[in-house]
Amino acid sequence: MSIPSICPLHERGVIEITGPDARDFLQALITNNIEQVGPDRAIYAALLTPQGKYLFDFFLVQWGDSLLLDCEAARLPALIKRLTLYRLRSKVTLRDASADFSVAAAPGSAGLAALDLPAQPGAARNREGGVIFTDPRLAEMGARLILPPGGLASKMQNSPAPAEAYHALRLELGLAEGSPDIAVEKYFLLEANFEELNGVDFRKGCYVGQELVSRMKHRSAVRKRILPVTAEGPCPASGTAIFADGREAGVMHSSLGRRGLAYLRLAALQEGARLLAGDITLTPEPPAWLAPHLTVKEHDQD
Repeated sequence: MSIPSICPLHERGVIEITGPDARDFLQALITNNIEQVGPDRAIYAALLTPQGKYLFDFFLVQWGDSLLLDCEAARLPALIKRLTLYRLRSKVTLRDASADFSVAAAPGSAGLAALDLPAQPGAARNREGGVIFTDPRLAEMGARLILPPGGLASKMQNSPAPAEAYHALRLELGLAEGSPDIAVEKYFLLEANFEELNGVDFRKGCYVGQELVSRMKHRSAVRKRILPVTAEGPCPASGTAIFADGREAGVMHSSLGRRGLAYLRLAALQEGARLLAGDITLTPEPPAWLAPHLTVKEHDQD
């Protein structure tokens, strides 16, 4: 069946991970539980520094006897290099499989319906030489596809939808994705909302950076977060500083039109201060999935 709303994501690449030690290898490194990954389940996860700072985020699916990792194409070689550093004697093979698989999205509930996927985060199916799955972060994002180029082409009707349709929904829902939104080696995992987006398992045991993540969780020490904002006019450029009552309150990240993502000090939201990026006013819009977690005890009162 052809689906008119599929958006090829050319900025994504695929790593194939094989070998008898592949799962144990990843389990000791990533923030989520690799044992959840199976023919019917995909996960979202991250790799951190030992200090608990963000390095890479990605999606993991099972494809036959292999695991496929959907990640930023531009940083794929760096991710393979980092994983290789940890491989030691593990019987694991890491291969750039981007020539064999294309990544795409079918945004929203219409995408799930067209692919006959349930609105259950991470629900997956092997199909047409690859894997289709409900976005593990939030079902409202719709479906993701990791398919051979020919299989992906067969899903599209006439011309593909632009990637902007996927990113517009992502920004509306407030989902940070990759290094354009999550500053590498600077932001903590929970500041990027990984707990609320099913990207971290607090029961799985040790992984790189786990101690710091658990400490922030149990001390409710999340004082800054990545949040969606709406601008009065075109959004300022990524990297633009944001001020509240003359005090620096955060920084702008990716945007489309008037909507974007910003890394913000939560106390500025609580105080109701006017947020300015240059001369542009920004209005924070915490999404429904995150708003209940922006509690007073998380706010920085200094």
